[in-house]
Amino acid sequence: MALKRMDNVGIVVEDLVAAIEFFAELGLELEGRATIEGEWAGRITGLGDQRVEIAMMRTPDGHSRLELSRFMAPAVVEDHRTAPVNALGYLRVMFAVDDLDETLERLRKHGAQLVGEVVQYQRAYRLCYIRGPEGILIGLAQELG
Repeated sequence: MALKRMDNVGIVVEDLVAAIEFFAELGLELEGRATIEGEWAGRITGLGDQRVEIAMMRTPDGHSRLELSRFMAPAVVEDHRTAPVNALGYLRVMFAVDDLDETLERLRKHGAQLVGEVVQYQRAYRLCYIRGPEGILIGLAQELG
């Protein structure tokens, strides 16, 4: 049996509303929100009895999703948000955008900060990393030509 697709990438946040607003400004659409709780969910995650509020954000093409989660129980135990780009584990989510400068301008109003510089790779892409809500590392790429 072959792999069919990647359904979503999950990110745990403290402020779900701010994260939804940020990713909506980037261009993702809120597909839905729900509270997931109970022993059944904890059997999947290994966390036992849990309560988590989630928001599913969909990319404009409808092929990718970002699942934002705010854990109410059990409490968050580690924080990787300030890890540098070369840290082990989750690194970043990369989004393709039409206009990198315009996207940065809009996202800065929601607290986005440039990590390094906007760089052009040959004649193919303009790229950058930003820190979004709660320090989430996000890559932005504008295809040239």
